[in-house]
Amino acid sequence: MTARPPALFLLGPTASGKTAVALAIASRLPVEIVSVDSALVYRGMDIGTAKPDRETRERFVHHLVDIVEPVEAYSAGRFREDALRVAGEIAARGRVPLFAGGTMLYERALMRGLASLPKADSAVRAALDERAAREGWPALHAELARVDPPTAARLDPHDAQRIQRALEVHALTGRPLSDHFAQDALGAPPFRALRLSLEPSDRAALHGRIAARWQAMISAGLVDEVRSLRARYALDAAMPSMRAVGYRQVWETLEGTAPAATLADRAIAATRQLAKRQLTWLRAMAGVERLDCLDAGAEGEALALAKRFLDA
Repeated sequence: MTARPPALFLLGPTASGKTAVALAIASRLPVEIVSVDSALVYRGMDIGTAKPDRETRERFVHHLVDIVEPVEAYSAGRFREDALRVAGEIAARGRVPLFAGGTMLYERALMRGLASLPKADSAVRAALDERAAREGWPALHAELARVDPPTAARLDPHDAQRIQRALEVHALTGRPLSDHFAQDALGAPPFRALRLSLEPSDRAALHGRIAARWQAMISAGLVDEVRSLRARYALDAAMPSMRAVGYRQVWETLEGTAPAATLADRAIAATRQLAKRQLTWLRAMAGVERLDCLDAGAEGEALALAKRFLDA
């Protein structure tokens, strides 16, 4: 392990303060921030992703932000390729990558590799789509919970894209998607890594942060941002970019499929569910230094741990 290059990871649920801690580390240590976020990759999606502003990104290097258009798909496999390339470039400059974000599947893909999965099968997908039209995606999510409880636990009952893929893999291989992830990894991690996780000691306090963050996004013009994206690109509701939490709820409001009066409640509830799934994933991870994101000393503790690791 000592021959592998060092890397820092800063993980945590949404609204846990990852950006502030990452910037504190970047201001004191020779690191470059690499985003581990499936929504920050999209250009033009700034408010709803809490993307660092241009001034911050000019002061502190951020990688894998604003790299694809919202009409494009971006996968865990592509993230792994991009992240390994960027990490190599950072190391060549004598610096260390600080992977910061909350898309846990991306972290897993980077550190453990990707499972060898079957290609998409149009017939299986069509059958699942037909069932979903009749029964609804929550019913298919309930089926997934029976055949693949670990995967179902981290998916929202309305996450059509991922529920479909998990059931498709089970139908084609006879094995749960979670088994593929557990058994088919590529081998040893590519880094000698310190993984820090910002987690709340009080879930209700995190929920308060989520609500405040949503109100700030609305005040900053999130609805107009989505309107602008719809005018600029040929988007539809099934695209990964528009399935991101917050964007999906605004889309439903603009389409008239859900009332504007419930926008805040729907978005806050979806964000809380996202945080719950992120925490479930994090708490199943071993070898992680866990810090209370509600503790005023968490930033200093993270910096001290990172410095000790890099000095070792």
